[in-house]
Amino acid sequence: MSETARLKVRPDEDGMRLDRWFRLHYPGLPHSQLSKLLRTGQVRVDGGRAKSNARLSPGQEVRVPPMRLERTPAGERAAAKPLSAEERRRFRVMVLYEDDDILVLNKPAGLAVQGGTKTSRHIDGMLMALEAEYRERPLLVHRLDRDTSGVLVVAKRRAVAGKMGRMFATRSVRKIYWAVVKGVPKPPQGKVDAALIKAGGAGGDRVRAATQVERDEAQRAITYYAVIERAASRFAWLSLKPVTGRQHQLRAHMAIIGHPILGDNKYGGDIDLPETIEQKLHLHARRIVFPHPVTGEAVDITAPLPDHMRRTWELFGFDAERYDEGPAA
Repeated sequence: MSETARLKVRPDEDGMRLDRWFRLHYPGLPHSQLSKLLRTGQVRVDGGRAKSNARLSPGQEVRVPPMRLERTPAGERAAAKPLSAEERRRFRVMVLYEDDDILVLNKPAGLAVQGGTKTSRHIDGMLMALEAEYRERPLLVHRLDRDTSGVLVVAKRRAVAGKMGRMFATRSVRKIYWAVVKGVPKPPQGKVDAALIKAGGAGGDRVRAATQVERDEAQRAITYYAVIERAASRFAWLSLKPVTGRQHQLRAHMAIIGHPILGDNKYGGDIDLPETIEQKLHLHARRIVFPHPVTGEAVDITAPLPDHMRRTWELFGFDAERYDEGPAA
């Protein structure tokens, strides 16, 4: 594509995130390249700068700069390679809930949600391969970090994805995470309101607290936490309720208040851990509650702990089965 393109958002793309819009129209565009185009202002929506998580509306104009990639019209993509019998089995094991409109998965720790550099196996790829089975490609409506486990919602149709996208944007979705952190936060219940910004350096993707002069370009991020149980004064089991949904928000916020999540190799949670604790991130999307995008009835899904966190619970004497948060308000 040697010329700038200006494309109109279609009615069936209402509520779609900008990054997902690009994956639909330019499936060969690497995420890193899209991030650079957005960061440098080469991609515009209705003439203004936009972020990857911007929600689109019908009739908006997306400016796409000249690229070496050609646009692939929606619906004309090459069919994805079908899942093997083993891949299909692994996918079905993840399913916690399914109806005609949505899927809710229990994503394993270590499995990426989307592709990227050196990432060939991911949830999005599995969904692409299921397009023929569902007659329309199932779409992600939110994301989890590769090393975070737990509930992940998928829409079976683009129209449903648009409705779910608006729910997440208007904070109609309640999410509860469980984590084990170093030390015991004081007070035992609190709120972390710390704007986040991309951190530079060679450590890969990570964020940090924004300084006062960086406030305008930072993303506001709010997390509520509560201590459920503690292992002496060394470790604590927390319930985390994010109000916003920023990249690495929970991981960065816990590190900012001096209590990094166990096993977190980006924010200091992997330093000086006892050998009895596995060096894996102890962060789990435990529960999600939202009104069904079609029926309006409450959907309330809980995901069991992954094996490495279950073993840590047993080590510390935490009892996940006895704990019930009640309404996720």
